[in-house]
Amino acid sequence: MDGSDSSSSSNNHKPTLLERLSLMLLREPEDREQLISLLYSAYQRNLLDAEALAMMEGVIQVSETQVRDIMIPRAQMDVIDINQPPDQFVPFVIETAHSRFPVTDGDKDNIIGILLAKDLLRYYAGEEFDVRDMLRPAVFVPESKRLNVLLRDFRSNHNHLALVVDEYGGVCGMVTIEDVLEQIVGDIADEFDFDEDEDNIIRQDETHWRVKADTEIADFNQVLGAEFSDEDYDTIGGLVLKAAGQLPKRGEQFTIGQWKFHVLRADSRRLYSLLVERSPEAGEQTALD
Repeated sequence: MDGSDSSSSSNNHKPTLLERLSLMLLREPEDREQLISLLYSAYQRNLLDAEALAMMEGVIQVSETQVRDIMIPRAQMDVIDINQPPDQFVPFVIETAHSRFPVTDGDKDNIIGILLAKDLLRYYAGEEFDVRDMLRPAVFVPESKRLNVLLRDFRSNHNHLALVVDEYGGVCGMVTIEDVLEQIVGDIADEFDFDEDEDNIIRQDETHWRVKADTEIADFNQVLGAEFSDEDYDTIGGLVLKAAGQLPKRGEQFTIGQWKFHVLRADSRRLYSLLVERSPEAGEQTALD
């Protein structure tokens, strides 16, 4: 009787998720392609959901990706010149909305440290300070460095930003911990995100709007009083992509006619949101119309 119950219990045992996944991986894939193939097979058998599959694939690819593949190029870096007084660079800090800024002394090859935007609160408190005293040490990494190694360094050194140098020692770009993590988990939401149920166009003040990149040009024209053509592109993001000539990065700005477009959110795959500014000339023209 006891043997029968034991046999029945054994037959009714269902393998756990870990046991089933382990059985699949016992096939010992010979390379990364076979490993990814096994993961896709696990997904098709409902052992993994789509999000877990994407993250695992991202982890595998990170070990093969170099810093040069995801860095923000030197020409697109937002930096602060130490020789500028705070009243000149603080508006730039507010406009670009980054949390950290490389600080230069002369040119972008001479980076003397990193300034945290939060440290500028002392400026608004009316305190006297020297920007040099608030600088954090700058970290430099070679453009050939693997992302998995860089991520480990970020975690151990508690840094969130590194300057990228080429084989001659010149600064060729910068990379943040967010850039690396997005290769694993996809785009990271931030303070500029829209809720799914929010309108595509949100007015900030008299001359600024936050606009989703997938907003149709016809809707943009109607709300803001613009006159962009939608013959070549359907969305305002497509219009900006045309002006940029490539997928723009966060912080880049483009002027199209009498409108300025500031990229709020973008990753290596797509453009998400923009801050749109109407120039005084555009406002006068709209008023005349």
